[in-house]
Formats: sequence, C-alpha cells, structure tokens
Amino acid sequence: MKTLGDGMVCQFREPDAAFHAACGMQEVTVRVGAAGKQGLKIKVGYTYGPVVIKDRDVFGDTVNVCARLVSLANPTQVLTTRQTVGALSPELQQRCRELYTTKVRGRVGEVMVCEVLWRADPDTTRVVDLDQATSPKAAWTYVLKLTHAGETVTLDQAGVARIGRDASNEVVVATENASRLHARVFSRDGHFLIADQSTNGTFIMVDGTASEVRLRRSEAVLGERGWIGVGKSAASHGDHVLRYRLERSS
Repeated sequence: MKTLGDGMVCQFREPDAAFHAACGMQEVTVRVGAAGKQGLKIKVGYTYGPVVIKDRDVFGDTVNVCARLVSLANPTQVLTTRQTVGALSPELQQRCRELYTTKVRGRVGEVMVCEVLWRADPDTTRVVDLDQATSPKAAWTYVLKLTHAGETVTLDQAGVARIGRDASNEVVVATENASRLHARVFSRDGHFLIADQSTNGTFIMVDGTASEVRLRRSEAVLGERGWIGVGKSAASHGDHVLRYRLERSS
C-alpha cells in the first residue's frame, strides 16, 4: 500500500497469505544477513480485520493494532493477534504461540499478542496446548531484582512493585520526568511485566540490544536483564534509570 521510511504497509485478502509473506520476508533476510557484512534484521507485525481505504492508503483500528505489534516486535520476530491466529488455517495455527496482552490506543480492552514461529529448522520449539492439570510444574522459581540509587527491591511471583516520584512507591525515582505513580512491575503466568501509567512513558532496553521500547499506557514482558528508563530514554544513563535482572530463587 505504501512505504514509511525503512518500513512498508501491505494488504492481503486472506490471513494465510499474510502469514506466508511475513515468514518469507524473515527467511530472505536471514540469507541476506549471512551474505552481508552487517546483516539485515526486520520485525513484522500483522493483523486481520476491516480497514478503510482512501487515496491509496489504509486507516482504522486494524491499522492501529498492526502498528502497535510492530512497535513491540524484536528484530527477526513476527507478531500477530489471537484474532488473526483464529482466522488462519489449522496447520498454520500450530505455528503460533500466545505471549502477553497489550493495550492499543483508542481501543477498548486488551489485545493478546502472539508470536509466529517462522523458522523451519529443527530447533523451532513446538507449542503444546496443555491445561493446568497436565502442565508440568517449573523446576525453578525466579525473583526479579530492581536496583536504583544503590538500593535493590526484590520481587517474587506474588509481589507488586510501584515505581514513581511519590515517596510511597517501593522504588522512588525523584526526577522531574517521573510521574508520581509512573509504572508497576508484577508477575503474570510466570513472567514479570511492567505496566506504564505515566505522562512521559517508560523505556525498556534489554541487555544485548541497541534499541529500546517505549511504553505509553501499555505493558511489556521484562527479559532476563536490562534497563528501565523512567520518563526518559534508558540509553542515557542517569538517576532516572533502574537496573533489572531475574535470579533463580529455588
């Protein structure tokens, strides 16, 4: 439909066609990356639903959801929604797994984000749908440690840590860009998440990556370790930045 800087917006008539296109793009970039000196990595987000077409452009809620998915995706990752997975053919549904929920601006309720397992190599993990009665219990449990200004707060699976300028928060970040209650960190389905509730946003940078994700009234899963920027970029280290890391507790 159109290009946006180093990105593009594409429209497909059928959900399966978008699935194959997304996977095909990632497969090609792997080959390009192997041949090039610096490599090439892309992130893809796609969703299924009605759009408004005007002047060779597309608008509407479906486009907004798609843009949100792209902002959440990591390089080499393909993200979609539970609604889109349900519209795929049965064999393609087996190549998707649910990750977490997120909010989209202007949309009531949350959207379940799903990952497309596009790699065809034997190392790809098969997603098995197990109910709680038959699911194996994890051999280890983990805690999340948040460190700021030399002090560390430890969060277990049942805990909640509030971050912000107000002195009542578990982690107090007394900077001018921080909101009184800026963000919350909590656990859901075995993962630690951070939910932004601020004016200026929360910035997440995972160790080993050069890019960061900006949350605006939305949430994201925290990785093994990284940095949290309160109201400003986490890349510019200062008294607004927290360090987080997962540690095994048992």
